[in-house]
Amino acid sequence: MDDHGRGRDPRPEGGGDTDDDSRPPDPLPYEGVWRFTAPSVEASVPQARHAVRDLLARQGVPASDDLVAGLLLIVSELVTNVVRHAALLSPMLAVEVAVGAEWVRVSVEDNHPYRPTALEADHAQTGGRGLLLVTEITREAGGACDVEHTATGGKVIWAALPLKPVPPS
Repeated sequence: MDDHGRGRDPRPEGGGDTDDDSRPPDPLPYEGVWRFTAPSVEASVPQARHAVRDLLARQGVPASDDLVAGLLLIVSELVTNVVRHAALLSPMLAVEVAVGAEWVRVSVEDNHPYRPTALEADHAQTGGRGLLLVTEITREAGGACDVEHTATGGKVIWAALPLKPVPPS
């Protein structure tokens, strides 16, 4: 997986002289935006999951084990969907992790134009519940998720979950 990390502060620099009191606070050490690209193949599913897990740990993101487990399941489901349903038109996928002071957002982007919806699954089927699972994990965590079109005609599916810092041991 290629790591195209964009560093700690995804906001543009400067903008002229400002009074120190009106400046936003400095970002926390774990804040930032990172982007990974990978081929749309089965092997990318565990690679993406491990890359996100390692990134959260390396940056010291104060996330509970349950929150991290939910994020990793979301990443697995979304990357699996690209591999199974979009790989023909999107030989590459991108996973982005954005961490703010109070939230973490994961998104998966592909170049396939179809915008999926989380429909009621047929209980006789063995698959087809990935987006329902993503929606449910996000809802239970008090977050939000959506699907958006990209400027290149593809789509990005994202989920943002609130960070509830783990109390010190």
